[in-house]
Amino acid sequence: MTTVTSRPASAASMAWAGRASGVWLRLSVTAALLAAAGDIYALSDLEGIYGRETSAFVNQAIAQDAVDLAVVSPAIAVLAFLARRGSVRAYLTWLGAVAFMTYNYVIYTLSVHVGPLFLAWVAVLGLTAFSLIGGLAALDGQAVAARFDRAPRRPAGWLLVIVAALFTMLWLKDIVPATLAGRLPQSVSELALPSSPVHVLDLSFFLPAAFISGALLLRGRPWAYTTAPGLLAFLALTGLPIRSRPSSRKPAATNPRGPYFHRSWGSSSPASLSWPA
Repeated sequence: MTTVTSRPASAASMAWAGRASGVWLRLSVTAALLAAAGDIYALSDLEGIYGRETSAFVNQAIAQDAVDLAVVSPAIAVLAFLARRGSVRAYLTWLGAVAFMTYNYVIYTLSVHVGPLFLAWVAVLGLTAFSLIGGLAALDGQAVAARFDRAPRRPAGWLLVIVAALFTMLWLKDIVPATLAGRLPQSVSELALPSSPVHVLDLSFFLPAAFISGALLLRGRPWAYTTAPGLLAFLALTGLPIRSRPSSRKPAATNPRGPYFHRSWGSSSPASLSWPA
């Protein structure tokens, strides 16, 4: 969204409370390390972690674990390091990566049967959630907006508004007819879930946040400059699990839960390209 070079930490303190933000940066790195360890464990023992889930769920969980391990956890660590050195761009992108991990671990903790990694997932969720809240609170919206006052805000603003509007309509199209017919949406029933955590997270948090941030960015409001870059980073990360999903399918004869679905959970969602919808 912008091009900002790294600056000394003392200069960056104008955009955020340096000492306070350092706490949230360190917490997020702790979460990233714990998440990476959990990803390695899960990928090495799929039956032990996901053995009670449907085949569709497992296939997509593999992709999510791989992306978290290879991209998201390292990105959080690197961005936190750069932000600590004073890069405003890295700090705002870090917020998006932390939001992405928070989003995913809400789904891990609420959708996967309790198992060996449950408490680790809860810990990651808590660490990233507090890092995200604290990281946002440490920002000075006026100072961030002043740094980016010449950035092309209208394309980013319209992108967020349009994405939010389109996918709100898409989810309602999935939910409303099924509800009126007295059945679960197909995207929920095929994964054996009582409801979709993606529907909940998108309709209650992500899509409203994207729409409001986009609208405020179009109007040049300072706080939109602090949230829009992270939301755009979040959108970019959601496409990665689709590209890394397993291409092989287990034969039905050896897989009592049925053949693997070669698709990603909620694959058309801007905030859930890798999760069940």
